This record gives sequence, C-alpha cells and structure tokens, in this order.
Amino acid sequence: MNGSTDEIETSKVVRVSIFGREYKVKTSESSGYVYSLARTLETKITELSESGVSPYAATVMTALSLLDDLNKANTALDVVRSQAKEYVSEAGKARLERDTAIMEAETAKMRAQQLESSLKLKQLGDSIA
Repeated sequence: MNGSTDEIETSKVVRVSIFGREYKVKTSESSGYVYSLARTLETKITELSESGVSPYAATVMTALSLLDDLNKANTALDVVRSQAKEYVSEAGKARLERDTAIMEAETAKMRAQQLESSLKLKQLGDSIA
C-alpha cells in the first residue's frame, strides 16, 4: 500500500479464525470473500494434517502448493497476454492490408472509368471524323 486516500477509505479489517486462532486481515475485498479464503486454507491444511503431517508442516506444504498454483496461473496469464498482443498485432496488420486493398480497388475502379471515358471520346472522335 502506498497510503493513498482511496486505499485508506476502501480498506477494512476482517477477522478470520483459522484453527481456533484469530487473524485480522486488512483488505478492500468483501468479508465473505476473505472468510471463503480462510475456510479454503483451513481445509487444505486439515487435509494434509490428517495424513499424519504436523500442523506446521501442513501449513508450509499448503503455502508451497498455493504458491505453485499462483506461479502456474501467472505463467498461463502471461501466455494469454502474449497471445492477445499477437492477435491485436495481426488484426492491425489485417486492417492495414484491407485498407490498402480497398484503396487499390478504388484506384482501379477510377482508372477503369477513365479508360472507358477515353475510349468513348476516341469512338466519338472517330465517328465524327
């Protein structure tokens, strides 16, 4: 946080309980969302603890698992962003090609009209002579 007025006004403290211990979370998210995160975290730690791992080790393993998920999600997001940039670039190139083709078609149409006019003038001149 940089301490801006907007952040101060939108932040609130949400109290969550994980394994009977209360934590105060300063957030701009809804309370329901934060409670959901706490329940999910507690569930993941509980699952590991039930397999015979100490609560501390289960917490560390859960944190590593969540960081792994986050890193993979960020990597996937970077790929999507890169693809989106490529698509935007390709769309821009296609738009330029389309615009060029339209201009060339208009130029060809005008040239055809000029040639038709020239031909009619020549034919008219030939018929007069």
